[in-house]
Amino acid sequence: MLHLIRPICASSVFGLAWVEERLLAVDPHTGYLLAIDPCSGLEVIANSLAVGDWLDVTGIAAENGELWALRQDELMRVDREAMRLEIVMDLRYRGEGLAISADEWFVSVCSVQQIRVYSRLTGDCVRTFDAPGTGEESLVYAEDRLWVSDAAEQTVYCLDPESGQVLSSALTPYEQPTGLAFVAGSLYVAYSQVEDFIKQEPNRYNRLAIDSRSKTLIHRLHIFTEPEGRYTLSNGYLMEVVYCEETAALEPADLENVVWKIALPAESDRQKLIRVEAIGRPFREEVEDGQRIAVFEFDKLAASEVQLFGWRALLEVRGIRYHVPEASDNPFPEEFKAHYLVDDGFLTMDARRVQEAAREAVGDRTGPLAKMLAIRDYVYDRLDYRIQRVSDSPDAVLARGKGSCGEYVGVLLALARLNGIPCRTVGRYKCPPLPDCRHYPLMPEYNHVWLEFYLNGLGWVPCESNVDDTGSRPYPRRYFMALPWYHIELGKGVTFEATNVRGYSLADLSLNHVQCTILEELPAP
Repeated sequence: MLHLIRPICASSVFGLAWVEERLLAVDPHTGYLLAIDPCSGLEVIANSLAVGDWLDVTGIAAENGELWALRQDELMRVDREAMRLEIVMDLRYRGEGLAISADEWFVSVCSVQQIRVYSRLTGDCVRTFDAPGTGEESLVYAEDRLWVSDAAEQTVYCLDPESGQVLSSALTPYEQPTGLAFVAGSLYVAYSQVEDFIKQEPNRYNRLAIDSRSKTLIHRLHIFTEPEGRYTLSNGYLMEVVYCEETAALEPADLENVVWKIALPAESDRQKLIRVEAIGRPFREEVEDGQRIAVFEFDKLAASEVQLFGWRALLEVRGIRYHVPEASDNPFPEEFKAHYLVDDGFLTMDARRVQEAAREAVGDRTGPLAKMLAIRDYVYDRLDYRIQRVSDSPDAVLARGKGSCGEYVGVLLALARLNGIPCRTVGRYKCPPLPDCRHYPLMPEYNHVWLEFYLNGLGWVPCESNVDDTGSRPYPRRYFMALPWYHIELGKGVTFEATNVRGYSLADLSLNHVQCTILEELPAP
């Protein structure tokens, strides 16, 4: 079985099923039902005489030799000979995903954020439960569990089919998962995306233009739940990361006894540092709050001198999603109070606007997790994303209503700490999320920061600063207590880069260079 399949003629895939050693995939825009050879990846159109019937079909499911389809609000049986569709039931709700067990049909309904369960004997809706995510969802029933992929959440959930309780969840390595199926005990996920590309235009002066096209793939999802159930790891990549500085002072000056510190990649539940080596000149290491720091030392830096120095690291990075702990209280080490509950001199936690926001954000909620999620949503409601060179204080950002990722983090830190939730800054870069682009240097456009907050029973867990700040509530939780594989952790609660040179900023002294090279996909954890 191939690890990755790229359908040739599918513009999208919104349903998968495993039938008679073939993977069936439906494209609702063309009406094609593709039968894919799992070993070669080659496909045929299985419903070539009935594609009109299959337009708008978004869910398919197979059970005991029968094939079923979902087309908007119609549940249909498939005539396996002619591949025609026979309406069995009007569901009264427009559904997206379909799964089937021996006794029941499961239908996801995005408009009401529910999964509705119907008896196959009577056709009655026997129960409903809340959908686990906020977007359109695809379903499959396997191993006595209901599996759900959510396009907006970039997540696959494992549910108890009776209660709808989420038993575990895992981030997918690609965005927009739109179908899933179990194949020989392995979970395969379909993705339907649109990507920009540069094309040749013979009639244009520069002969190049930017256009968009469909991108569809089917990919095996690796899932590993930590033995104590604290988190689930998913697909990851072996990556080479380079960070270095090129001294290029805007105002040249002779400098002496320069100490230049750059944080090294952190070790975490999802990130492993395989090796690191110096670039340009050797460094010594220091450890600050458990974080490894590369220290470069110069007796002199002449005004006209150019130096290139930094490090190159080999990393394993994976997607991670932490599971909600049972405890509602949040005891933490006493020393956290002096580090992670105080104003660091920039958070303006004593400003009236910030203190009012801290109270308004949480309302009458109790428990650190409910408070942290409320704070995140409050900040998303009140800020719009804007890139700027210099970060303002949370007081100024709340007044302005716009902020960069660093300014979002500042507001989140201030409001969380005022509510007694220990938190700290994490960063520093995101690899461009192009997992198919291997052995080619990828340059992040900007640096990036997010935060971690402390939960009893889990420890430090991540919260993205502003990536889901789109549209209106409910905001996706794809990166709340979760991180995708392309976040690179280069410092937790410590300054990423600093010098002892006074009167100059880092931007005054040097230009930084960042490269990420994806080498290969990691095997199952």
